[in-house]
Amino acid sequence: MTKSLGERIRELREASDLSLRELARKIGDVSAAFLSDVEFGRRFPSDKTLASLAAALGTTAEDLQQYDSRPPIEEIKRQASANPALGFAFRRMAELPPDELLRRLNEVVPPPKEGKK
Repeated sequence: MTKSLGERIRELREASDLSLRELARKIGDVSAAFLSDVEFGRRFPSDKTLASLAAALGTTAEDLQQYDSRPPIEEIKRQASANPALGFAFRRMAELPPDELLRRLNEVVPPPKEGKK
């Protein structure tokens, strides 16, 4: 199984013996809560923050980017432009609060049952 961006950041942070608060202070423009969300995959850092994280953790932004499995935004824009219905769906999804989006997605694709892989 491949590591996620958050798992890689946590691995590097722990190897540097830094707490979330210490890392947030070292970077200066994010909170420990934000970093926690990044490590759990709930949020993603901007390019600027990713570069700051990389520097603070002794690696490069390119190293961290290879763990980001999200499709590139340019590909999403291309698909939305090519298919107006898809573009409309993306805009509607972006307007939903995260809990509502998850609720609706779970109606279409139920979450996996516990114990099954």
